[in-house]
Amino acid sequence: MEQLKILTIVTESVLENQIAEDIEKHGAHGYTITDARGKGHRGLRDAGWDYNSNIRVEIVCNLKTCNAISKFLLDTYYNDYAMITFSYDVTVQRSNKF
Repeated sequence: MEQLKILTIVTESVLENQIAEDIEKHGAHGYTITDARGKGHRGLRDAGWDYNSNIRVEIVCNLKTCNAISKFLLDTYYNDYAMITFSYDVTVQRSNKF
């Protein structure tokens, strides 16, 4: 078992395809995308899969990849889109998958 990071991104669904490309360009081997709903700084968001919905992207990766993706997202999207990112430690089996 190995200690890695989970980087979580909650953002507008309109960014789904671009975020997926960005994640891979910055070294992630994969990701999981689910619908998301909740209330935050920009108001209440429902979970419908339409232009106004939110997604939650989760990436299991090493610290270097986590930091690279986080910085890129901050520099590229934070000023123009509803987005938050957070990360935490996780212990995984079969770490070669990540």
